[in-house]
Amino acid sequence: MTYAPETERAAALSRAASAAIESITDSEWPTLLAEALRELDATWQESAEVCADVAWQGRAAGNSVLDLLTSEHVTDSSTDPVIWQTYRHLYLSTLRFDFRCHTMESLMHKVPVSVLNDDPYSEALYAFSRLGQSRSDGLAVMDRVLVASSGHPKTVHVLLHGVWLSSLLPGRASLLLALVGLLPEGGLNDPIALFRMASARRSLGQYPEALTAIGHALDLLPPGDPAVQADLVREHALITTAYDLSKRGSASRNTTHS
Repeated sequence: MTYAPETERAAALSRAASAAIESITDSEWPTLLAEALRELDATWQESAEVCADVAWQGRAAGNSVLDLLTSEHVTDSSTDPVIWQTYRHLYLSTLRFDFRCHTMESLMHKVPVSVLNDDPYSEALYAFSRLGQSRSDGLAVMDRVLVASSGHPKTVHVLLHGVWLSSLLPGRASLLLALVGLLPEGGLNDPIALFRMASARRSLGQYPEALTAIGHALDLLPPGDPAVQADLVREHALITTAYDLSKRGSASRNTTHS
């Protein structure tokens, strides 16, 4: 297939996403989106860009794709490849937003390796399912994805999310900072990347830098997503509390040794 010029194609993908969001309270929205992306013969990158955002919108609207599709939509290879890709991205992205790592991992074991080789975004979601359980074997999957995806931002964000969730993974904070650095402009104009950066800085005891990052994230966050804003505000409170405790500890040690 010969693709349209980049700006036209981006506009067509935006229209497909907008149409799905407009019908987000309808039970047919995943089918409408899948058919629109099939018509465009969407690449895995394009599907990832659209599906992650629309899946979030469906979940926020109380019409999650998990209530409209079944796990077979993830594992059934008999359907059209682009439609299968769309359903896979929608379903697994929503499981990711719900932190259902065990379910994700179980489903991904039923997806052929050949499919994952052609779809680094799905493999990133597989890495998320392992990283989210603080399993170090997810790091090898992550490394494969980073090579295969060539730093595709939406894919890097899935890996960032997995490492952020992996509270028991050794070297978590440094890994978060490394992944943020792979994003455009080092993540400095991306509120979610800055949120992850702030978490990493807090873990490393770099409290002033953490406060700067989370403050910038709050400034950049678009209006209309109170759940994400609440996460950022919570991180700000965690940093402030940890910073205050650190300063009190330092003051106490100085008093003891004076």
